[in-house]
Amino acid sequence: MTEDLSPAERYAAARKRAAEQATALADFREMYDFGLDPFQIEACTALEAGKGVLVAAPTGSGKTIVGEFAVHLALQQGKKCFYTTPIKALSNQKYQDLAKRYGADKVGLLTGDNSVNSDAPVVVMTTEVLRNMLYAGSQALINLGYVVMDEVHYLSDRFRGAVWEEVIIHLQESVTLVSLSATVSNAEEFGDWLDTVRGDTEVIVSEHRPVPLFQHVLAGRRMYDLFEEGEGSKKAVNPDLTRMARMEASRPSYQDRRRGRNMREADRERERRQRSRIWTPGRPEVIERLDNEGLLPAITFIFSRAACEAAVQQCLYAGLRLNDEEARIKVREIVEERTASIPDEDLHVLGYYEWLEGLERGIAAHHAGMLPTFKEVVEELFVRGLVKAVFATETLALGINMPARSVVLEKLVKWNGEQHADITPGEYTQLTGRAGRRGIDVEGHAVVLWQRGFSPEHLAGLAGTRTYPLKSSFKPSYNMAVNLVEQFGRHRSRELLETSFAQFQADKSVVGISRQVQKNEEGLEGYKESMTCHLGDFEEYARLRRELKDRETDLAKQGAAQRRAQAAAALEKLKPGDVIHVPTGKFAGLALVLDPGLPAGRSNGHRGFEHHDGPRPLVLTAERQVKRLASIDFPVPVEALERMRIPKSFNPRSPQSRRDLASALRTKAGHIVPDRQKKGRAAAADDREIARLRTELRAHPCHGCAEREDHARWAERYYRLRRDTAQLERRIEGRTNTIARTFDRIVKLLTEMDYLRGDEVTEHGKRLARLYGELDLLASECLRDGVWEGLSPAELAACVSALVFEARVGDDALAPKLPAGKAKAALGEMVRIWGRLDALEEEFRINQAEGVGQREPDLGFAWAVYQWASGKGLDEVLREAEMPAGDFVRWCKQVIDVLGQISAAAPGGSSVARNARKAVDDVLRGVVAYSSVQ
Repeated sequence: MTEDLSPAERYAAARKRAAEQATALADFREMYDFGLDPFQIEACTALEAGKGVLVAAPTGSGKTIVGEFAVHLALQQGKKCFYTTPIKALSNQKYQDLAKRYGADKVGLLTGDNSVNSDAPVVVMTTEVLRNMLYAGSQALINLGYVVMDEVHYLSDRFRGAVWEEVIIHLQESVTLVSLSATVSNAEEFGDWLDTVRGDTEVIVSEHRPVPLFQHVLAGRRMYDLFEEGEGSKKAVNPDLTRMARMEASRPSYQDRRRGRNMREADRERERRQRSRIWTPGRPEVIERLDNEGLLPAITFIFSRAACEAAVQQCLYAGLRLNDEEARIKVREIVEERTASIPDEDLHVLGYYEWLEGLERGIAAHHAGMLPTFKEVVEELFVRGLVKAVFATETLALGINMPARSVVLEKLVKWNGEQHADITPGEYTQLTGRAGRRGIDVEGHAVVLWQRGFSPEHLAGLAGTRTYPLKSSFKPSYNMAVNLVEQFGRHRSRELLETSFAQFQADKSVVGISRQVQKNEEGLEGYKESMTCHLGDFEEYARLRRELKDRETDLAKQGAAQRRAQAAAALEKLKPGDVIHVPTGKFAGLALVLDPGLPAGRSNGHRGFEHHDGPRPLVLTAERQVKRLASIDFPVPVEALERMRIPKSFNPRSPQSRRDLASALRTKAGHIVPDRQKKGRAAAADDREIARLRTELRAHPCHGCAEREDHARWAERYYRLRRDTAQLERRIEGRTNTIARTFDRIVKLLTEMDYLRGDEVTEHGKRLARLYGELDLLASECLRDGVWEGLSPAELAACVSALVFEARVGDDALAPKLPAGKAKAALGEMVRIWGRLDALEEEFRINQAEGVGQREPDLGFAWAVYQWASGKGLDEVLREAEMPAGDFVRWCKQVIDVLGQISAAAPGGSSVARNARKAVDDVLRGVVAYSSVQ
């Protein structure tokens, strides 16, 4: 080929090759036994040229190569590189990878749990650790040249996302930032913001998957391709799937079949044939099918921990074996080596032997409720090909390196903490992105199981859409405020916050809203003209109609409010043992009051504050269900029909207890028929204002217009558009300087509480600056008021647990068990201090619904961590806590993290600092200590 070039062209090509070989990238490429993709080369070239980079590419495409090139550049230039990840498991994994490549002496690890070689030139850490370093002005930041932010799309996370923006904003200008993200639809917008706050940033977007992904639907005995094979980029949905969905939709339901008993024999035969073709295969059947098709290893995503464990058991009961004898022996060797430090008595509690049996057969679960050591073993065995079927929750999709040949989704619906919702295209992309192992598989496979009501078009939309917008979740916090003011003063801090991605997005959105306002104003003119009436002022007539409608609505609301108040007053009179009749709702009928419930006002639910109009009684229904009812279940007042004694031995979690008491309830009061409520006269019938407005309407000239209702329809459109326009104008006003306004309110509250005095941070403020977490201000106030003085280490651990723990369940459970004595008093005082802070936040318009402020402390983990810190065995602690080992370990580690902060923030000579350090040692034992770096 070079023979075709002229001498000048050959000389130019030789010079280009020589220049490329002299670059750091050339040395770096020699470290890998495979060639780099064009997007990797483009990103690495930009990095070597001194630019920051944002790389957005699909899962498994190899974007971490760019992060590793930043490590290579830092070592070559004699600078430091910090490699940040969102989760500890990913940090541990990356530490192992880099230590293997560059040597353990050059790589360190810093997470909330571990500190390994933290002075090394390359340190892997969680993003929170780097944020804390920046605020503390750590010496480790000296000579920092590069920061890699892996999984940077995490800044959309509503709970932790702000940390990513804090780091990006506060890093020194001299630091080159490498941002690695999943494929997002607004990468250019995010890149524009990075360019604004970090300087020259190259945006590299790659949609290409190195291993192509094929989409399938498994229905009955057959696996269907989701898309038809065809030319062009626009793929058509497989017509077989569309036809099956149409057939299933036309199939009569059970009720329809009962109603149509006289169905013709031919129809019955057609239905039998349909049913024989379409069903949802069982989990063992799916794995066997994938094994026969050569599609293992596979990850099956099930959005429930319990269902993941159940799936493994179902496969074991079905006699499924995916490993031969040689693989089984190898699995046992690895497992015994990795779990050698766990005592035998703990192994029994942790379900070790059942877990091991699944692993030996090549089957495992993976979810947050598992012991971290167990999860790490599953990950290692899966990567080695010794576990071939993993049933996992979506947490596995978050960056952990566990690629598979196939990914199976049982359903396209998941519980989002508040309701069952369809998974988004972004979530679908993240989950199925695991399918296809680079360098091993020629192609990856995503398999969705057929479910009743399945829509092939909906699945095609998920599979074909790449809309995964990156949205900022940035909000100022109390800790952030004092740290910023201490470093930069109030004015400069305010300016810094205005540079956040949140404000950048808000400001851009205002442009579109302003255009809409202009269009609306033009439309208002047209509507006004259309409602003109030749008999009189129709605008005035429309106003009278609207006032009449508003008055009727107000009276109806007042009547409903009165009925609710009467119902709430009746509920407040209930006592344990009262037999009532629930008038409406899912649990209508006979019920026994177990607990009258909370007083009217605010209470803390599992996802933030919930407002209650009155008490929420916990009841046992005649159908043996224990439920906490809401005011909506009592539209009318309720009164006790009878009284019953509740046995002291009654346990609401015991099915036998519920069955016995429900039987006694039916025997005692099953024959009682409640009185029916009489409906009163409507308030609107006697209202003078309504009578006056109706008289004026009838007397108005426009009332007699033949086209009155036509004019009224235009008037209604006019007022609706005017209302919408006013709302848009309020949104414009609300979106400009939103972050700074929230910061101003936080600063005013902190000034009121003597944490700040102008630009000066007081002693109290300096203590707050060392406390990170959702309840930073509450922790600071507890230290300030001496709430924890005189507590033992175990009692202090119990109190600190209330700052970090959040129950996964709602508030249907009974009050949690608490340690007696000083700990119980201190926990009560913490709740009272929170009440005082909550009132202050309301006064200063700091709204927790917007992600700012202090949630109520949750006491649900206090007894478990108290028992553990007091030296009790794992079996006893987990049995009483009714909590999976993985959750127990995770919450203990969060308690340890905050205890460490408290020991640093508390006055040096105080018993709190001393006992916090002792509590860390008492909690960091047994299973809690096992999950360190292997």
